[in-house]
Amino acid sequence: MAQVFIPENPREREQLQQGSTPAASTVLSRRETHEPRRFGSIDLLIAVVIIASISLLVVAASHWTAPMTPALHLDLSPLALPVYAGYSLLRMMLGYLIALIFTLTYGHIAATNKRASIVMVPLLDILQSIPILSFLPAVLLALVAIFPHSNIGLELASVLLIFTSQAWNMTFSFYHSVRTLPAELLEFSAIARLRPWQKFLKLAVPASMIGLIWNSMMSWAGGWFFLTASEQFTLGDRSFQLPGIGSYLQAATLAGNIPALIMGFVVLIAMIVLLDILFWRPLVAWADKFKVEMSGSADVPYSPVLNLLQRSALIANMNRRLFRPIGNLLASFLNRMQPLPDNSVVRVEEKTNRKLSARRIFNSIMLLALSVIVLFGIWRMGQLLLHVSWSMWLLLVIAAGATWVRTIIALLIGVAWTVPVGVAIGLSPRWSRRLQPVVQVIASIPATALFPVILLLFVGLPGGLSWAAIILMLLGTQWYILFNVIAGAMAIPSDLREATTIYHVLSWRRWRTLFLPAIFPYLITGLLTASGGAWNASIVSEYVQYNQKTLTTLGLGASIAQSAADANFPLLLAGTLMMAAVVVLINRLLWKRLYALAERRYTLA
Repeated sequence: MAQVFIPENPREREQLQQGSTPAASTVLSRRETHEPRRFGSIDLLIAVVIIASISLLVVAASHWTAPMTPALHLDLSPLALPVYAGYSLLRMMLGYLIALIFTLTYGHIAATNKRASIVMVPLLDILQSIPILSFLPAVLLALVAIFPHSNIGLELASVLLIFTSQAWNMTFSFYHSVRTLPAELLEFSAIARLRPWQKFLKLAVPASMIGLIWNSMMSWAGGWFFLTASEQFTLGDRSFQLPGIGSYLQAATLAGNIPALIMGFVVLIAMIVLLDILFWRPLVAWADKFKVEMSGSADVPYSPVLNLLQRSALIANMNRRLFRPIGNLLASFLNRMQPLPDNSVVRVEEKTNRKLSARRIFNSIMLLALSVIVLFGIWRMGQLLLHVSWSMWLLLVIAAGATWVRTIIALLIGVAWTVPVGVAIGLSPRWSRRLQPVVQVIASIPATALFPVILLLFVGLPGGLSWAAIILMLLGTQWYILFNVIAGAMAIPSDLREATTIYHVLSWRRWRTLFLPAIFPYLITGLLTASGGAWNASIVSEYVQYNQKTLTTLGLGASIAQSAADANFPLLLAGTLMMAAVVVLINRLLWKRLYALAERRYTLA
């Protein structure tokens, strides 16, 4: 368990507020003295990985700057798969990096600024509810127009679409974690007089680490899920394609090349398993130290890769000679930007008033500029919506009701099995090590690839595509619930679990008094993101193109997909606004109240 050290010496306490202490460096130097590190095979392997990553960046940069070729010929031979897999992995990494920066920035401001949260939280609901196909034409045409002579526009469009499939559940998870910080930790940060950046890095981020990592894994699974859509765009009679594992699978499917399709899935699964072993499992084991508990658990997550990295001389030298000096410089810069208040200095009211006046003028200018942009956007949308008849609006309302029923059924089925399975995995690090890669592989396989099999099973039943759409929505959204439940179960303090054993609180009573209250905030986060994901998944589940045929069923997703395929922008905008309105209404009436209940009753106070 991680322990907090508070120096008794006032000078050391001041240095703690500055971001460094002699005690910490002394402990580190002693540890390095007792455990000398020598360069070995692990350091050679790390160097090879770094060189390979740099080579991939160079190759990708040459492709990005190459002339744009919308009609790309994909090579379906197995020899082309490693390069295509590298391209897709790079897009996923860039999309995740943007999503992580967005999560930490947007989520922290929304959770700590009450005035900003009034606008930012509903806006997050709207952003989550807007399907990819709705803003794909605008994003794609804008980026292609900005970069008409290279592939940069197409690549940026792909990265941004991957970002939209990763960011929302991570942001909701981080927002929830900051909103439910234990009161004792908040009091300690006030007593220690931590600066805002120190409170963010030493309190908010560590407290949210477990949930953020598991939601990051879910985000990667969602990125793999939408990889095909993000590497192959169809806009009216124009088609844009990028080399990657997603476009490779799509091309193999359209060509009916079963060996190439199987080989593509093998490479995709191999990438997911390697990422789990080399990246996610070490992160899960490392994040266990951030669990809020009074006593350490006897059974903790374990990762051989993390142990090897901790013994690496190359990483230790890079940390000592590169990352630590950069961190000290950054800490000094942030300390100057956010100085501690000096009680001996009398505040000058005139300077304060000047600052407030300047801030008000700046805020007024920004508000005016934002209002002009919003009004222009509303005016343009109004012009498009004039072309949508009242009968089409009525059809969209009925379609939204049909999609809502499918969403409810998919969520109920998802909760029924993910809660017991997620708690079982989260409470047992052994089962977590065994099932974590399995769950990631299953969650990352694009459900659209399984749709032909699902259609064969349901096509002969009454309302066959409607039932098949529910299954596909379930396959795309149940993992949001499962990953959040696992994170909630892993975050349960060991001392509370030991207390239930000591007092013989077993069976259903243990679920009612410990497990369900502990995972409740995480479950609500999972249901919220799964609900938005289900509405987005309705686009590919209610409108299916298979074997040169197009199958549709009544639903809002089918209406949006059909209008995007026909380049019917007025109907596309109307369907998007309808979906956003329904999702925001559900979030305001249901999920927001459950969030408030979780913050009020089910936190470690």
